[in-house]
Amino acid sequence: MGKSTKKNKSDGPFAYLVIRDGKKWSDVFRLIPGRTVTIGRSPTNQIVIKEDQASRQHAEIFFSDGAWTVRDLNSRNGTAIGEEPLSGDRKLNVGDVVWIAGTQMSFVEDLSAAYGKKDQQKVFSRVEIGGETIVGLEVSDSDEEVTQTNVAAEVTEPQTITHRRQKTKFLDHDNEDLEELKDPIPKFGIAATRLCRLAFDLAKETTARGVARMAMDNLMDMSGVDSGAVMLVPRARRTTTDPEHLEILAWSSTNRPEYQRVSKFLTETVLRNGEAVLARDVQDDSALGLRDSSGKIHATSVICAPIRMNARTVGLIHLYSTIPAKVLDPDDLEFTLAVAETVGLALKTRYREQKLVDDLSRTRSEIDQLRNQLNVESEIVGSSPAMLKVHQQIHRAAPSKATVLVRGESGVGKELVARAVHFSSDRRNGPFVCLNCAALTESLLESELFGHEKGAFTGATERKAGKFEAADKGTLMLDEIGEMSPSIQAKFLRVLEGHPFERVGGSKAIRVNVRVIAATNRDLEEEVRNGKFRKDLFFRLHVVQIDVPPLRHRPEDIQVLADFFLQKYNGETGRKIKGYSPHVRHQLQRYRWPGNVRELKNVVERAVVLAQGETIEMEDLTLTKLSTASESQFDLGTLVDEYRPMSLEEVECRHIEQTLASTAWNKSKAAAILGVERSTLDRKIKKYGLKKTV
Repeated sequence: MGKSTKKNKSDGPFAYLVIRDGKKWSDVFRLIPGRTVTIGRSPTNQIVIKEDQASRQHAEIFFSDGAWTVRDLNSRNGTAIGEEPLSGDRKLNVGDVVWIAGTQMSFVEDLSAAYGKKDQQKVFSRVEIGGETIVGLEVSDSDEEVTQTNVAAEVTEPQTITHRRQKTKFLDHDNEDLEELKDPIPKFGIAATRLCRLAFDLAKETTARGVARMAMDNLMDMSGVDSGAVMLVPRARRTTTDPEHLEILAWSSTNRPEYQRVSKFLTETVLRNGEAVLARDVQDDSALGLRDSSGKIHATSVICAPIRMNARTVGLIHLYSTIPAKVLDPDDLEFTLAVAETVGLALKTRYREQKLVDDLSRTRSEIDQLRNQLNVESEIVGSSPAMLKVHQQIHRAAPSKATVLVRGESGVGKELVARAVHFSSDRRNGPFVCLNCAALTESLLESELFGHEKGAFTGATERKAGKFEAADKGTLMLDEIGEMSPSIQAKFLRVLEGHPFERVGGSKAIRVNVRVIAATNRDLEEEVRNGKFRKDLFFRLHVVQIDVPPLRHRPEDIQVLADFFLQKYNGETGRKIKGYSPHVRHQLQRYRWPGNVRELKNVVERAVVLAQGETIEMEDLTLTKLSTASESQFDLGTLVDEYRPMSLEEVECRHIEQTLASTAWNKSKAAAILGVERSTLDRKIKKYGLKKTV
């Protein structure tokens, strides 16, 4: 099980770092093309230097353009080649000594060159385990290449199993088994050290193929075999004993012919019994030669070890030797089984990490979708005391199953409130369906609510499910509920009471689980007194009421909403409007907004489209003279009947604007009415940003 330094042509250039710590050689690190070696104080490095002068990530060595190159990673105290400080990338020559803090690493291609002449015949790397020095790595100074006849023939494997193992001693923590180790396993220390390093290296691999490749490299180095592979049962199959169905994650073959698949006999033995087996060709000693009488290549010995995950065999490691001088022994079987167990744990960790990554990615995607949905469909902008009260009402109403009645003027955002109630409730994963009762005739409204059967009326060419069915296990919002006819109100009330309903033209009773949110801008109490709205339906709807204030009653939110809509339409139109001029902000703040938030949204959208500069100016605004729902026009009587605190400056501005409007913007006549000079009126018009509206 010793590691040979004899090179094969397929292995590529060998190189080593012989590490000297203080006055003694402490370790030998093999450099492999294609793998970057990191050096530093952090334990995640391949070469760890436990000195405070070393940085956590100090330097790295890699193979590039046919040569090994060392690079300093902006370390605190720098790296040196001999006495020369390292600057940038530096190609290493045989005999170069890399200095990091008090540690030196000699770069060699022949290990014997790093030691004295008295050690050139045989060099050992010694590893201290538990205070005992154990001989580890035997190295010959010969650079002889192992060659073999270039053939392309099938490899025949031995069919005689000589050893079986279900549990390796290397990974056995049972005290009784440890007692058996008083008679030590040959080269146990080497194997234990190699397994420890392999476990740390596998923990850094991020893919299943990387795990298999690293395990294969270690097995080839440790066992000295010339061919092997790591294979897994495809996850889609879950189980198989056919070697042709196994997926090869990694394979290696240092001699010809190239790697040949494991036999069906060994596959069935290992995958069915879950045992590692060692097979030798013990029946015919002549078979230890490379060829038999038929010309086929013989494997002198073979090992198959199961890879287990969660007490289930998910693959196997297959090693075989065609070299007469290398016959696998029980120690190789122990080491291979230990590697197989370690690979199983590493793969389990990789699969678990991948599942966590997939779950996290899916969760993030769902969160982003929900956020986008909430931002588009149920975001309520505003932090005024009036809106905080609305948020509190939503928070209290959402968890219950009670019917909610949302009241407020047109354009205040009643649908947004309904969406917020839905997405804050336990029905958030169900559908949210909205229907405007004022937009449909009585017959169409009934069809939309309850659905209809094919042929129920002219134009009913197929069966259609109604909004109640579409909103099953979710929420149905009925806007403008006050517009519903008395006959529809009666049928609607029965559904609210939990009774089944029938589609128009149908006879099948349908039950649904729907939460109803009704919205209206009408005075339902007055409608009930006038006999236009059913009293029993009113009381059924009036379980939880949320009043949404008009925009003029929450002036603190006007600027916030204006900035929100500006950003929204900047993104939609690709414009880069920076903001509003001071006069525009003043006008937005003092305007009464009879259309509420809907009007503000449309005004900002129009201004973004029409603005010619980087800011929105007065000429970009288009405001109306419409009165609000609670006032016919601005006069002193309105101030008395519906008092709203305002500054004298605002009163003056509004009075001048109304006077100009009454005189059709005849400034001389308006100045005479106001009792001021024409020049004073012009100055006031400019100050308040007043503009004649068409």
